Amino acid sequence: MKTILKELYGGRIYPSELIIPKDPEYHPLNQKISDTISLWQKKLSEEDYEHLEELLDLHSQSNSMHSTSSFVHGFKLGASIMIEVLTGKGELVRGGD
Repeated sequence: MKTILKELYGGRIYPSELIIPKDPEYHPLNQKISDTISLWQKKLSEEDYEHLEELLDLHSQSNSMHSTSSFVHGFKLGASIMIEVLTGKGELVRGGD
């Protein structure tokens, strides 16, 4: 039987590729970004547009790092909640132990 952990270990689960926002504004927003980039490509010189692409690539790298950190933080938080639930520690917090 395949388990999530075995699939993850085996490299058959790619969380970042499975995350697709369900917000109805997501696709129209991406279309607007594409349209705006096309507009700037037409307006800028080739050299200036290359600089813009470099900036957009840096921004994409920064967003990717933030997404990775958010995923890790969320996973750790979820695991911590499960540990607390299963061990009974923290008994609904409010004053601690």
